[in-house]
Amino acid sequence: MEIILKEDVIGLGYKNDIVTVKDGYGRNYLIPTGKAVIASVSAKKMLAEELKQRAHKLEKIKNDAIALGEQLGAIETIKIATKVSATGAIYGSVNSLHIADELKKLNFDIDRKKIVLKDVKEVGAYTATVKLHKEVSVEIPFEVVAEEA
Repeated sequence: MEIILKEDVIGLGYKNDIVTVKDGYGRNYLIPTGKAVIASVSAKKMLAEELKQRAHKLEKIKNDAIALGEQLGAIETIKIATKVSATGAIYGSVNSLHIADELKKLNFDIDRKKIVLKDVKEVGAYTATVKLHKEVSVEIPFEVVAEEA
């Protein structure tokens, strides 16, 4: 089933993208919650006209994402202190929520759903990817260190 997304759906696409999904996912979740509409011929024409009218607005959103990306790219390394066992294994894991909290301390309000990283379970240096726009993503280095006793 082809649908037009009316808002960003994590893992599927961004607003105004035309995507193909399984029929049940489209009929039972995306369309009833208002996240998408069926991509009929008339809906595609309306989308094309709307995109023409909003092209300059979309360019501004992209430029804002690029500017924020440059600011985030200037971050050297984020240090995350956590409790560690004697072997260097972390109690629990470091995930996108921890990165979002550290960025908030640096005055960057980034939604944790836009931060992509594998769960970190050991002390060391890693990188996280922040997806600010469908064409703009930034790598942020971070280091997991043992918490002072």
